[in-house]
Amino acid sequence: MLESPVARDLQRPFVRTPLPGPRARKLLERDSRSLSPSFTRPYPLVVKRAAGLWVTDVDENSFLDFTAGIAVTATGHAHPAVVAAITDQASRFVHMSGTDFYYEQEIALAERLLALAPVPRGGRVFFTNSGAESIEAAMKLARWATRRPHFLAFTGAFHGRTFGALSLTASKSRQREGFTPLLPGVYHVPFPSASPHGVPTDAVLARIETIFDSLAAASTFAAVFVEPIQGEGGVIVPPEDFLPRLRALTRQHGILLVVDEVQTGIGRTGRMFALEYSGVEADIVCIAKGLASGLPLGAIIAGGDLMRWPPGSHGSTFGGNPVCCAAAQATLELVENGLMKNAAVVGLALMQGLREVAARHLPTVSEVRGRGLIVAMECVSPEAAKSLVTATFRRGLLILPAGTQAVRFIPALTVSKSEVEVALTIVEDALAEVEETNG
Repeated sequence: MLESPVARDLQRPFVRTPLPGPRARKLLERDSRSLSPSFTRPYPLVVKRAAGLWVTDVDENSFLDFTAGIAVTATGHAHPAVVAAITDQASRFVHMSGTDFYYEQEIALAERLLALAPVPRGGRVFFTNSGAESIEAAMKLARWATRRPHFLAFTGAFHGRTFGALSLTASKSRQREGFTPLLPGVYHVPFPSASPHGVPTDAVLARIETIFDSLAAASTFAAVFVEPIQGEGGVIVPPEDFLPRLRALTRQHGILLVVDEVQTGIGRTGRMFALEYSGVEADIVCIAKGLASGLPLGAIIAGGDLMRWPPGSHGSTFGGNPVCCAAAQATLELVENGLMKNAAVVGLALMQGLREVAARHLPTVSEVRGRGLIVAMECVSPEAAKSLVTATFRRGLLILPAGTQAVRFIPALTVSKSEVEVALTIVEDALAEVEETNG
């Protein structure tokens, strides 16, 4: 079931009003009076309905969505199989709380995730509502299992905005500003990059050893938290030797390896988990975003006998909600039976196409990088990246910023090559406008 639920004869976006349109402007005014100003909206899109990769706003403008709700709607908007699973489960019962009761939907999903995840056999699952909650749960489990206080993470990382997760996050200073002091005992080192001018693996591992020698002994670290590809940090792909060598280092010192697959997991890179490309296993894998195709569901998958904490040590009222679990089962069925392969094939076409576009716009674009359907186009300045996001929006393509001066392409795994071609044409036109405006 690779096809998006929207008809594929809709060849291009259709923007019929100035953006934002009159109905959107009224809702933006109401939003400004009632919602938190902390949200980071890159452009004034007010959604009315969506199907597949196509979004219609309240003024009946149509957009091609290459954001997937920040990599959440893995199967596209309102996929019929996911909607059917949600509807069927909601008609039976909506909620009971897995912290206090039992139901098959949560058990079956945990069994499926344990069979899929790159962790040692015999593990267990704890369900959450979000990526940040998954990171928080992993931090608690790591401390409980090791009885050690310290954590190691990487600059450029994004692990969430709650206090523990924010302590690991090192993506943008604005995300931390006004919230310090954060959790003590968290250390950061640079994240390596496969790009020609990136930090090599040797330098990163040397920095870790320096921390062990001068700041905190290796024996005091509970876990290393790492993204297999940094998403929010700019879609930074590490060298091939990085994760295997990091795994060896953590094993040498009895440190847990926690892999944050919140954005890269559930088929986005062309495999179920991006970690699979490295050939190593994690002690804990954190997931959320694309797991339930838009419903709030996350999880930590802990390998072996790691998750032995006693009743009452951790819980969640809504984690593992039965409706969300039903959506996740439908999502995994689609991902395993076609969409993961589609992500690899169409992702390669997207990467190659963006590189061809970049080659024609070298004054503005410096690099294209990624894997599968998580791809970034690095611009020469933050201003150029912001202008590109705005220019594509006005033409009916939705993309997102990433890092300090990149834009991110993370469409649903149902995306077709024809939709990629439409997106590439819009990006090329938008780049021409950016270059003309900037002289």
